[in-house]
Amino acid sequence: MGIRAAVAGASGYAGGELLRLLLAHPDIEPTVLAAGSQAGEYIGDVHPHLPALAGERFVATAREALNDADVVFLALPHGESSALDLDAPLVVDLGSDHRHQEGWVYGLAERARDTLRTATRIAVPGCYPTAVTLALAPLLDARLVDPEDVVVVAASGTTGAGRTGPRASDAMGDLAAYKVTTHQHTPEIATNLGVDALSFTAVLAPMPRGILATCTARSTASAESLREALTAAYDDEPFVHVLPEGRWPHTSATVGSNACHLQVATDGRRAVVVAAIDNLGKGAAGQAVQCANLALGLPETAGLSGNGVAP
Repeated sequence: MGIRAAVAGASGYAGGELLRLLLAHPDIEPTVLAAGSQAGEYIGDVHPHLPALAGERFVATAREALNDADVVFLALPHGESSALDLDAPLVVDLGSDHRHQEGWVYGLAERARDTLRTATRIAVPGCYPTAVTLALAPLLDARLVDPEDVVVVAASGTTGAGRTGPRASDAMGDLAAYKVTTHQHTPEIATNLGVDALSFTAVLAPMPRGILATCTARSTASAESLREALTAAYDDEPFVHVLPEGRWPHTSATVGSNACHLQVATDGRRAVVVAAIDNLGKGAAGQAVQCANLALGLPETAGLSGNGVAP
């Protein structure tokens, strides 16, 4: 038996994606699959795309069962992770409860790789913050954009709201901004970027998975300088790809992967960086596995792919 993993919240979208990734992982084996209201149900009834687990049932989210694992992934609704006082050697929280909290490493591997290698408690970033931070942090680090004038408009697939949110079929033919000026990810993004404030607007898009973030900031830097800053930051990264000039990110190109696709341009007044990720991949489950790999001393890319699924 390899490294034993427990997944709390295994019946949700992010939990299901975690199970899919772990089933193909060479070293980590999902052994405790816990759910809340769906405890006792067959996994195949909730996740029919996982036939290897179809005959197994979800168990209750019990502290004792979770603590028996080598690594615990918490894919719980926001606010529920902090109620669990776990003693497992490694805990990876996909929720918001422990982000930027003392004692927890903020798990964006591209910005905290060395710290993650010794971590025992990891808080995985939110999906919007992942896309926006990867897009803008290198430009802010290089002082190429104005930190006092950052504007982001980002569209997300319906799975970002969890199983209680709208279905993709309900959003067909419609785009809608939501939580305008009050989105819970705004402070997380601002902290990540080291800015005092930013304008962030989230948009619900008629697709199941994906995030497309258009990130702009005042800048007089040349397109070449902006591009050089991004390529210098990510040329050696396994999952972050600065696309060839003129090719713009598509959410469909990142579906099923742990990849982030970036492109940058300028109109002479503002830098524009567009980022695409799979909100359930690099925005949640894939990123959690990437962090766990680092903390467990495994190859960072184990069980993950930078290639999307098409068509």
